[in-house]
Amino acid sequence: MEPLLKITTIPLSFEMKVNNARLEYKNSNAELELTRDSGGLRIKSNPIRLDIDSFECYNSVNPSLRTSIKDAAEKGKMAAYEATAAYAREGKLFLNAKIGEDVIGKIVSSKMEVNTNVGLAFTPTAKPELNWSDPEITIQYELDKLNFEWKVMNGNFEFIPGNIEISITQQPDVVIEYVGSPIYVPPSADPEYVPTTDLRA
Repeated sequence: MEPLLKITTIPLSFEMKVNNARLEYKNSNAELELTRDSGGLRIKSNPIRLDIDSFECYNSVNPSLRTSIKDAAEKGKMAAYEATAAYAREGKLFLNAKIGEDVIGKIVSSKMEVNTNVGLAFTPTAKPELNWSDPEITIQYELDKLNFEWKVMNGNFEFIPGNIEISITQQPDVVIEYVGSPIYVPPSADPEYVPTTDLRA
């Protein structure tokens, strides 16, 4: 009699992947920064400069208060010198006088003399002072400048540890199949039923 059941066993199936440890080096990136300094042409001009000092010229025409006081003091000093000199001359005349000489008449006649110096003068008596500076011109030309700056970063090492990857591709299983023919109840329901004869009759 043939077996009616077929039993199939499906084993466990898996894949194993091993990744070895490794050391990786990453290169650095270099960057270049370029800047430009613009030059140009620069011209600086200083024209002639004239300085006119007219204080003394104006002061000779219209004296200031300080100048007026100074002139008055000088005139007073000169008047004192002249009076002292006059008294000295008169005293000398009296000392050297002779009998019968008219000393007082000489003194009176000397004082009666008319001064013919009318004191004419051109005004202003002082001239303005002129000062000047020489003209100057400066020309400066500068070329453009290019500045290069390299930025280089250091590379680095990276350690990647090893690992083991296990993946199950098939689960274990047991498959049971019935391989026999159908069983009919009653047996006469089987289309291929063949009645058997009773051998005992």
